[in-house]
Amino acid sequence: MVESAYEKAGVNITAGEELVADLKQKLGAPDPHVLGGLGSFAGCYQLSKDQLDQPVLVAGSDGVGTKVLLAAQSGQVETIGQDLVAMCVNDLLAQGALPLFFLDYLALSHLEKNQVQKILNGILKACQAQSITLLGGETAEMPGIYQKHHFDLAGFAVGLTAKRNLLQAKNVHNGDYLIGLPSSGLHSNGYSLVRKILFEDHDFQFDDQLAGLNGSLIEELMQPTRLYVNVIRPLLKQKLVNGIAHITGGGLLDNVPRMLQDQQQAEFKLDSWEKPTIFKILAELGKLSQTDCYETFNMGIGMVLAVSPDNYARVVAELEQQKETYFKIGKVKKREKDAPAVYLSGGSR
Repeated sequence: MVESAYEKAGVNITAGEELVADLKQKLGAPDPHVLGGLGSFAGCYQLSKDQLDQPVLVAGSDGVGTKVLLAAQSGQVETIGQDLVAMCVNDLLAQGALPLFFLDYLALSHLEKNQVQKILNGILKACQAQSITLLGGETAEMPGIYQKHHFDLAGFAVGLTAKRNLLQAKNVHNGDYLIGLPSSGLHSNGYSLVRKILFEDHDFQFDDQLAGLNGSLIEELMQPTRLYVNVIRPLLKQKLVNGIAHITGGGLLDNVPRMLQDQQQAEFKLDSWEKPTIFKILAELGKLSQTDCYETFNMGIGMVLAVSPDNYARVVAELEQQKETYFKIGKVKKREKDAPAVYLSGGSR
């Protein structure tokens, strides 16, 4: 087959079309809300009557930061798609919205079919596992912009809730309990610091075995970000939570205040949950302060729920029914003048 001028310039349109066809076959049963399918100029999603009760569309966009560098360098790209979906849809939950659909953007220097298939399959599997429609996306070959084998990802998610069910700071009250849902590890934040500590300041290799870690170093670093949709869905439907904070870049110190009122403070008891070993390793090797740790990493907590004492037992019962691990890690209090929005108490880092 004669190579086209565009292919000679480094863009393989045929390979891109084959990837879309492959993805279509893996989509499974069509979502009745979707009009058309993958491959159109844009995705169309029709709301049904039961979704039109004071509807508020909640949208978010995110990426996975410099974790993509480790994925590209190690060749472990199977789960980076889940990272992308989770970073977007977990943010929607924090507003009280359940995700409807997701779109992805993948940019790379040259389309390597095996690599791209693994990435897109990871995105699709993550969406399917949480009952989210993959509505569309874009794969862009940009030779000259990205290095060979390297890529970048961005995602876009839209969710829905009724206006009265939006989670807003005014819903959180002094005395609310703070429940932490565990992370799977680093998730997708802090990787610029992680890479500096482990591979620039120290000469670790991807296959190194560090004490306390289950598996190699790269296996730990590539643990996918948790998806919390299935866990949070019944809590939102039963209106059992007053606020949610998704713990991403900025850690507990920067993300929890986003769900609080200005005159409120979140007090966390640091000895109320076990910190995964990877955070202890990074803190020691990087000589990180407590502030460094808690404003960079999630420190083992991926989601924080603000729950009224009256609803606490019902929330715990729901989480236990799902076999979901949880920790009662703190409380919302009145914030004194000049006091920080987040107070860390207890002796365990």
